[in-house]
Amino acid sequence: MALLAILFLVVAILYSSIGLGGGSTYFALLLIWGIPYFIFPVIALSCNIIVVSGNCFNYIRAGNFNLRLLIPYLIGSVPSAYIGGSLSVEKQLFEILLFLSLSVAGFLLLLNIKSYNDKEEEYRKIPIPVSILIGGILGFISGIVGIGGGIFLSPILILIKAGKSRHIATTASLFILINSISGIIGQLTKNAVLLEALSYWYLLVVVLIGGQVGNFLNLKIFPARILVLLTGILVIFVAARIGFRIYLN
Repeated sequence: MALLAILFLVVAILYSSIGLGGGSTYFALLLIWGIPYFIFPVIALSCNIIVVSGNCFNYIRAGNFNLRLLIPYLIGSVPSAYIGGSLSVEKQLFEILLFLSLSVAGFLLLLNIKSYNDKEEEYRKIPIPVSILIGGILGFISGIVGIGGGIFLSPILILIKAGKSRHIATTASLFILINSISGIIGQLTKNAVLLEALSYWYLLVVVLIGGQVGNFLNLKIFPARILVLLTGILVIFVAARIGFRIYLN
């Protein structure tokens, strides 16, 4: 389990460095390690909440919060994340959804590497109904799979030029935080065994540390594009591992 903890630490560092939580990759690692399936969401969403709480605090303190950008996506996502989280999904279907989610997310990250800077001067005003629809779709998918959804929202907002990258990173962090809370409430309507999930408490500790390290790297040291590249490669690698697992089964 020491290796699993180290990998959770690395994931937390990389994801938090670009304003994300890492929920999808935590899920994949838990699946690869053979952790009991029914406690996946509780562990992954708890790690998400811990990591992005630090993201939100640091980004907001740095003056990167844009409430107008965030609100429409939350309006659509919060109820749909709860609904998605309350649904029961068979393990085989879950693995397929996780593989597809990771593949799309990794592709979007790598596709938009050059856009992760603040040099873009022209931004689009996205209609509120469109923003709510995007938030609703991402929230529902996130609730089913058990992730925060920011790994989809961040590249999409950059692709449609909805704002500066630092504002998008903050928006994605808050989106993940609130959706993770909503999703975990939905998950707790099912028969999740919290006591068994608590036996993996050390994973929560390492992602807390990793989240702070990732924030420091983003704000003080490495350019966002380098961090996005590393994260995108990690996501694609984990997706390939899940795809190989599905193929063998």
